[in-house]
Amino acid sequence: MKLKEYLAQNKKVLLEKWFDRIIDSYPADSSSFLRNEKNRFNNPVGYNISHDIEFLFDSLLGGGDDDRLNECLEDIVRIRAVQDFFPSEAVAFILLLKDVLREELAERLSERQLVEELLAVNEKIDRLGLRCFDAYMKCREKIYEIKANEAKMRVYKLLERTNLIDGKSANGE
Repeated sequence: MKLKEYLAQNKKVLLEKWFDRIIDSYPADSSSFLRNEKNRFNNPVGYNISHDIEFLFDSLLGGGDDDRLNECLEDIVRIRAVQDFFPSEAVAFILLLKDVLREELAERLSERQLVEELLAVNEKIDRLGLRCFDAYMKCREKIYEIKANEAKMRVYKLLERTNLIDGKSANGE
């Protein structure tokens, strides 16, 4: 059996294991909630991760829409970029799939064709990892831009309150 066929047949189990690995990267109290709360409105983080990794998995099997692929990566990375993760931890979720696949295929890795196919899938996962890093950096840049603008606005308001600047002239009036 070819690797893509095996992955397609075992998609549900593989996605559950991948999801569990991702959720395990959160603190224990958060991971329990993310894993067990199935309502998308009560648990939007868990819901989005679950649905986005399904699309990512399907993309590895057969391509898929590149814009949608980027959107799914950015959705997960955006969530993790604002949480208390180091950059490497924020983007590592994509690499966890490699561990899941390696464990699931351990007994079958003696087949040369399977090894070659797995290497090709791993290469795709690595490229997705690089895209994740790009998305992470874009999110962090946006966060720092927002923080810088907030700091500028606070300083401006402080100067305005102390009458060191004229609010009307600063607004172009």
